[in-house]
Amino acid sequence: MFWKSQGGGPWGSGPRGGGPWGGNRGSGSGPGPRGRGPQPPDFEELLRRSQDRFRRVLPGGFGTGTGIAIVVLGILVFWLASGFYRVLPDEVGVVLRFGAYNRTTQPGLNYHLPGPIEKALTPSVTRVNRTEIGYRGAEGAAPRGVGTRQVPEEALMLTGDENIVDINFTVFWVIKDAQAYLFNIRDPDATVKSAAESAMREVVGETPIAQALSEGRGKIETDTQHLLQGILDAYRAGVEVTQLQLLKVDPPAPVIDAFRDVQRALADRERLRNEAESYRNDIVPRARGDAVRIKQEAEAYRQEIIARAQGDADRFLSVYHAFKAAQDVTVQRLYLETMEEILKNSNKVIIDKSAQGESGVLPYLPLPALSGGKGAAGDAPAGSSGAAPGGTQPPGPAVGPAVPSLRRQ
Repeated sequence: MFWKSQGGGPWGSGPRGGGPWGGNRGSGSGPGPRGRGPQPPDFEELLRRSQDRFRRVLPGGFGTGTGIAIVVLGILVFWLASGFYRVLPDEVGVVLRFGAYNRTTQPGLNYHLPGPIEKALTPSVTRVNRTEIGYRGAEGAAPRGVGTRQVPEEALMLTGDENIVDINFTVFWVIKDAQAYLFNIRDPDATVKSAAESAMREVVGETPIAQALSEGRGKIETDTQHLLQGILDAYRAGVEVTQLQLLKVDPPAPVIDAFRDVQRALADRERLRNEAESYRNDIVPRARGDAVRIKQEAEAYRQEIIARAQGDADRFLSVYHAFKAAQDVTVQRLYLETMEEILKNSNKVIIDKSAQGESGVLPYLPLPALSGGKGAAGDAPAGSSGAAPGGTQPPGPAVGPAVPSLRRQ
């Protein structure tokens, strides 16, 4: 080169003196420093040394054009072989061509054009992903065990009756559409977490706190899962929610003791109310039954009195009509029936006063002993039956018209 023909490089010494750092600096500048200063690297020398080293590494004959062609061919083969990839049984292959979706491949050994032309992504479509909301659990730790960290800004939610509850829940989801999962949402985990928290706040905001703390937990899980799946489908996220599990639904920690006192008071109130309802259900039907019974007894007594009075009136009228037809016979019949009614249950003894002192025989005639029966009324004082002397009754009156009996039936 030109500077070599002059006896030095562009910064070396030559017949015209040193370069910008060697020899005289020009007129008026005085003599320069003795010796040569630090020299910059010689790029041609470096390139020559690199080529010599490369030739020493390669076997003999590769320094020619054929050797270079073999090297280039090997590099090409290695580049083409880099397009082979394997898709595991739980994965789906998604091939991108210049960054855009091209095709989907099934599990097994597949091939795509080497990069940077095509690229393969293999997301797992059967692995169940887990998203924790309201807490962060350590790997392998139980949700409430050691290593669990609460996240109040996610866990505290407002209920439908304007109370605050502390909720921890977990969302389990899988990839159902790999293409949508990779290209429609930027951060799948954050998207699922935000959508799940929003859905839970909406459902809890429509639920009273008493229901959320007791029998309403199953309904909250079901409604939230359906709402979350609808949100993700609207985003075309390619995600399917398999399960939503509530781990904790409690009042906030600072007020949990007071809340439990209130719940105990409500339980006592409900118990007392149930006891009162039970007593009322026992006493009211019984009182109603007694009222109906008393009313029916009164009605029966009324009917009895009316029927008896009507019968007495009818009997009196019949006797009255018979008395008008035959007064003597009716009077005698009334007398006999009355005496029969009075004396029918007494012991009757007949003493004939007219027969006393004649034959020394006491005129005593015990009628019950003669008939073999006893009086129904027990021992009653003996008395005269008004019988005629000689133990015979006076002859009855002449037979007249029939008179109805006055004896009560």
